[in-house]
Amino acid sequence: MKKIVIIGGGAAGMMAAVLMSRDGNQVTLIEQNEKLGKKLFITGKGRCNFTNACTENEFLDAVVDNPRFLYSALSELNPEALIRLFESWGLKTKVERGRRAFPSSDRSYDVIDMFKRQLKEAGTEVLLNCQAAGIRVEDGAAVGVMVRKAGKAPLDSVNGVHRFDGERFSGAREFFIPAEAVVVAAGGLSYRSTGSTGDGLRFARELGIKVTETYPSLVPIVCKEESLRALQGLSLRNVELIVRSGKKELFRERGEMLFTHFGVSGPLVLSASARLGPMIGRKPLTAAIDLKPALTDEQMDRKLVAFFQENPNRTAANALAPMLPSRMLPAVLKAAGLEPDRKANGVTRTEREAILAAIKRFPLTFTALRGYEEAVVTKGGVSVREIDPKTFEAKKVRGLHFIGEVLDLDALTGGYNLQIAWSTAASCAKNIGRSRE
Repeated sequence: MKKIVIIGGGAAGMMAAVLMSRDGNQVTLIEQNEKLGKKLFITGKGRCNFTNACTENEFLDAVVDNPRFLYSALSELNPEALIRLFESWGLKTKVERGRRAFPSSDRSYDVIDMFKRQLKEAGTEVLLNCQAAGIRVEDGAAVGVMVRKAGKAPLDSVNGVHRFDGERFSGAREFFIPAEAVVVAAGGLSYRSTGSTGDGLRFARELGIKVTETYPSLVPIVCKEESLRALQGLSLRNVELIVRSGKKELFRERGEMLFTHFGVSGPLVLSASARLGPMIGRKPLTAAIDLKPALTDEQMDRKLVAFFQENPNRTAANALAPMLPSRMLPAVLKAAGLEPDRKANGVTRTEREAILAAIKRFPLTFTALRGYEEAVVTKGGVSVREIDPKTFEAKKVRGLHFIGEVLDLDALTGGYNLQIAWSTAASCAKNIGRSRE
């Protein structure tokens, strides 16, 4: 039996705590918030898209940074095995479009409640309203965690069995918890209001462990064009987003997107932010929306000719009304250099080609990513080159492990990032006692 301290009561921390406790270890889980799973609660718009029911190869294709590092973790707990595990723990699940897996109730709280029950049954010691102030290292090994009581709430455990403001710590606001292993599951920098304040990254840096540069990921994008504000709230479906740097194509994908007061958002844009993150902001990137990706330029031109011939006395905007969302029409015509009240029978071939270009390549300029408070995950983190891919132990500090979002691992939307948390936690739990080779 090992004495293990886990820092962070989010997805990775709770999974590791349950599995390690069930293996007979004495586990203390430290969470600085007043409750567990605060970020998990808001994922999937409160529905908790906890994984994607895809194959392992498909999963790795969705991982943007360092997918190969996850081979061992994914073999320990893949999406199919995770769904079975959650079902065995009493959570009813379902799989929806895009193979996104959710609790059948559509309530993220049910996932958190499942973990609370498992923690209680496993006998995990849980400290809420407590912040890890630092990790103590002696002779190259982690030996425990300095803890600081946070807030005014009583220091208590989630399962109501242990109280730590009395006998165990003599009411101290700061105390030391000795451990044979310390697991950092403190998350990254995204959604800081949920407690993701970068403490895990700080611990790594303080101990000489490399941390790669971090960026917001799966985040909306700011555009140069102020005219987009008129489109705020307009959602586009079945469109294609293409992003280029000069003549080089960097991104092309179909799906849904949304105009905002600052630029664009929605699934397509979040995917682009994940793929292009560090490039956006260093220099403007040209983007284009193909509003009719199912049609070639030639097919689109024939449609335009037909629309204008069938409606010669209508304005160009009215003639195109069956083809595009009404709020999109003025923007398309403006991009083409035409007034909305221009009569269809007066549109020249050159002007028609300009309209075609605006429909097939509606122009945008990406200038910046939005901040961490709007980011789903953090790109960058503790370098995977510093971490054992099975035990998740730091190569420079024995007994110190990093799991979940704190690592330099990130993926697209669709449940993949939470699966990274579950899999890294499961592999760490399975192999935490394994000696270094």
